[in-house]
This record gives sequence, structure tokens and C-alpha cells, in this order.
Amino acid sequence: MAVSTLVTGASGFIGCPLLERLRSGGGEQVHALSREPPAEDDRAVRWHRVDFADATAVEQLVRELAPERLVHLAWYVEHGRFWSAPENIWWVERSLALLRAFAESGGRRAVMLGTCAEYDWSVADAPLRESSAPVAPATLYGTAKDALRRLAEAYAPGTGVELAWARPFFFYGPGEGPARLVPAVVRGLLAGEPVETTAGTQRRDFMHVEDVAGAIVALLESDVRGPVNVASGEAVAVLDVVEQLAAAVGRRELVRAGALPSRAEPELLVGDTARLREEVGFTPRWTLEDGLQATVRWWEAQLAPR
Repeated sequence: MAVSTLVTGASGFIGCPLLERLRSGGGEQVHALSREPPAEDDRAVRWHRVDFADATAVEQLVRELAPERLVHLAWYVEHGRFWSAPENIWWVERSLALLRAFAESGGRRAVMLGTCAEYDWSVADAPLRESSAPVAPATLYGTAKDALRRLAEAYAPGTGVELAWARPFFFYGPGEGPARLVPAVVRGLLAGEPVETTAGTQRRDFMHVEDVAGAIVALLESDVRGPVNVASGEAVAVLDVVEQLAAAVGRRELVRAGALPSRAEPELLVGDTARLREEVGFTPRWTLEDGLQATVRWWEAQLAPR
């Protein structure tokens, strides 16, 4: 009998490649929730138009579908605003209601999406390990995610739900919002505009969105519980990322490194990936160079004259 999986935020940046992974796996029925679903279902995915603002409708739908598995990706993610937006509190409430409805309808395995911003970035001088790195978020967004994790982990065992908590670091790839780092740089370069940056010495853990989706699916299909970093485990200077994008576009001369003042931010943010590799059994497929080049080609196709 086919396994039933419910995915929220299914039409989003991570949701789209995640659905492709679930489709290619076969042997299951996927229910995808979105405010703006595509016009037609396909064999593997059944779309449901739903707005999380209507809590009653969401909970009723979950109980009707009675899925065995849940991947909860939906959240407020408006670029530049999500860090401190009051909507974060609202999403904690809605996410807990979703988890409760899932548990009460017989759900057994759930993966919820956290963030590396749950960690204490002020002391991040080594790879952040789930079991030992301090958790002390400095933003409302990180605090809301951490609060949801704590409440969900306290609630789930008494309901029989196996709960895993995916903590992505810095992801990029096709479909990313145009204001974020990689798309903003690529779009500027393709337009022939100078790209001004800080010194760019801060090092970050970048992961292609298809690998992020693959890691979450692998986590869903495992029996691992608790927090798991979804990361590459490699630290790369932000300026190196910008320069690789410029090389892929063929416009290195447009990069103005150091033209912007440095910001007060940690020099190193990288995830320890031992749990992801050894317990979940997932290894990223994309190298950073290949992933950035593929992303550039995708944006070239999107911006080409029609």
C-alpha cells in the first residue's frame, strides 16, 4: 500500500525540488499544500489550495488526508524582513496546530524545517555540531524556530510521532528569490552592472537547493530523530562565491570587492555534517563550482528575450 506524505510550502524554493525527489522515489501518494498550486495534479502529487491563515481549514484537511508522513517547510520568508517580522510568532502557533492535527490523525514520521540561526553565532569559530554547539538565537526568526523545535520535541514522543528537525545553512540554486545574494549578483552581472561587495572574507556553508531537498527526503526516510544539520560541511568565503559567479558569467571585471563597508557579522558559519553523513546516509551531489555554474545558466535562460 502506498505511503501518504504531506508537504507544506510545496511550491516554494525548497518545496519544488523536494517534490521532484518524492516523485522520482515512487511508491507513495504526495499531498502538496500551497496558496497557489499549479492548475493540474499529476500522478504522484495531489495539490491542495490552502491558506495557513485559515487554521480550521488546514486542520480539517490534515485530518481528512490522514498522512503517515509530514514535511513542514512553510514559513514567512520575505527577504530582509523575516529576521524580525512578527509573523514568526504566528507561524509557531500554526506549525504547532499542524503537528497536533497530524499526530491526532495517526501520523507517524515528521520532518520540520529549522535554521542554522538557532545556533549562537557569536561563538561560531568551528563547525557547529547539533549535540554540542550552543543554541542561543539572536533574532526573532531564530528564536521562533528554536521555540517550535523545543515544543515539538516535547510534544511528539507522547503521540507516537517520530520527529526530525532539519537545520539548513546557506542554500542557493534555481528559483531563489531575486533579492538574495546569488541571484542578485548573477542578475547584476548579466545586466552588465558593477557588483559592489564588502571585503567578503566571511566564510559560509553553501549548499545547492537540490541537495538540501535530497537531504530532507533522506532524513524523512530514515529513523533519525532530533536536529540534523543540512549543510555541505565546507566553509567558503563569500567573495569566492561572487568571483565564481563572475567567472561563470564571464564578467570578472564587474566585481568591486571592498566597495561596501564590512558588517558586524560572524567570520565563520559552517555545519558539522557527521549526523547527515553517518546516520542519515546522505552526501551532497553538487560541488559548489558546478552548482554555481548551473545556477548562472538557469538565470540566463530566465532572463533571455522571449
